[in-house]
Amino acid sequence: EAVILVNGEYPTCPVPLTMLEEASFVACCDGAANEYISRGHTPDVIVGDGDSLSTEYHKRFSPIIHQIPDQETNDQTKAVRYLQKRGFRRIAIVGATGKREDHTLGNISLLLESGMEVRTITDYGVFVPAKDTQTFAAHPGQQISIINFGAKGLQGEGLVYPLSDFTNWWQGTLNEATSDEFTIHCTGEYLVFLAFM
Repeated sequence: EAVILVNGEYPTCPVPLTMLEEASFVACCDGAANEYISRGHTPDVIVGDGDSLSTEYHKRFSPIIHQIPDQETNDQTKAVRYLQKRGFRRIAIVGATGKREDHTLGNISLLLESGMEVRTITDYGVFVPAKDTQTFAAHPGQQISIINFGAKGLQGEGLVYPLSDFTNWWQGTLNEATSDEFTIHCTGEYLVFLAFM
């Protein structure tokens, strides 16, 4: 599994920090590389349009910089596509939230477009893209949110509150697991957020 570090707020929670420490391959978006390197780490690759990487690091790490000038995609998308071409199929994304809320929403919604096993780990939980009926591991009392992206026939098992074909994102938030797993029945795409606490 590869880890992508995006240029949102640097993680402080042990879960994403451990993922960064133990990753077999770390791809930093160019702005995120500044913080990662300043903390004593060396990324395996730096991906992005090159506009946020410090001049010093740009020179020092030039052999591992994969610069993509395309302005039609953000650096997270560039990093995911780069890893996909390298043969990675499982990707954990950290640092994708915080700082600018518009970037946060964009980064999270991009999970649905990857076509791979990808998820975003924040300081508070995990966003998992899903399609059609799926079962998720959980623990009783775990806070769960379901964000609908056009799925139809939404029904849940193992959740406190019933699901419906809600159209506003807030309508699927603040649910709770009742057992060690829950199932979402539907046709279409949605995101699941599993809170750590």
